[in-house]
Amino acid sequence: MNKSFKPERPVALIRNALAAIGFVAIGATAALPALAQATWPDKPLKLVVPYPAGGNADNTARLLATQLGQRLGQQVVVDNRPGGSGTIGAAAVAKAPADGYTLLLDATAFTVNPSLFPKLPFEASKDFAPISLVLQVPLLMVVPAMSPFQSVADVAKAAKARPGNLTYASAGNGGAQHLAGELFKQGQKVAITHIPYRGGAPALTDLIGGQVDVMFSATTASGPFVKSGKLRALAITSPRRAEGWEAVPTVAESGVPGFQVSEWNGLFAPAGTPRPVLERLEAETRAIVASPEMKKRFAELGVQGVGSSAQEFSAFLKTETTKWAEVIRTSGIRID
Repeated sequence: MNKSFKPERPVALIRNALAAIGFVAIGATAALPALAQATWPDKPLKLVVPYPAGGNADNTARLLATQLGQRLGQQVVVDNRPGGSGTIGAAAVAKAPADGYTLLLDATAFTVNPSLFPKLPFEASKDFAPISLVLQVPLLMVVPAMSPFQSVADVAKAAKARPGNLTYASAGNGGAQHLAGELFKQGQKVAITHIPYRGGAPALTDLIGGQVDVMFSATTASGPFVKSGKLRALAITSPRRAEGWEAVPTVAESGVPGFQVSEWNGLFAPAGTPRPVLERLEAETRAIVASPEMKKRFAELGVQGVGSSAQEFSAFLKTETTKWAEVIRTSGIRID
């Protein structure tokens, strides 16, 4: 009998073999996320819009979804989930798997809601990965065609002379139109009574009829009425005079320094989405916004394409959130 034979050797060999298999399995498991990223996207994507169909955010989402789907080689399906001033749809995306297949197209309310609602079903600054600010829409400060007001200074003067007598309309409490009015009041230190409506269309109807004195309304909504002579534009809320509205001064140059308000649409993913996926989405979105086809479409709609980087969008969100938090705190705005 060979004395060098050791019966425990087969056991050791089996143990070593099992260990090797375990290491291979661990390595294979670790490689799965990288493999998934390399093949992304291999199925349709869902783009959640937390607002009703037919609105500005929905229109933007459908334009973006078509172009993004062509570039990614997968269909991008728009999913409208309105309610709660945009919080219901946003919450659904915050809780979705961070795999790049569920995205959010949100708007101005994203930076307003944290200050309006005592408790949200998500944390806006932590539960989302900003991808790109797609577009912005400035607001026009408009009055009825028969109004005696010819300038921003005229409105401010009348408001100071008759505190609380002047009225301004909005599409509802907490929206960009309401906040623009409050920002104007605070900047001019005047009292103007807010008249909230259930939507922008009835507010504009009453403004045209002279039932209210003034309104801040997106160029896409009020612009056609200005051009048809039913409303007069006193100023625009963009930082500089806007293309197509060169004859209209900004609110800032009309005596309210630093005044800047816009409705906006931006693209988000759930926090934790793999970096390569986020970078691909950012690059494709920016290319879409910069394309001649999209530039032409945005010009037809009267909106300003942006196509920012993720870093620029993050900085924008922080600035907007801080600004509106102060306006809301100072004015004591509450959601009914």
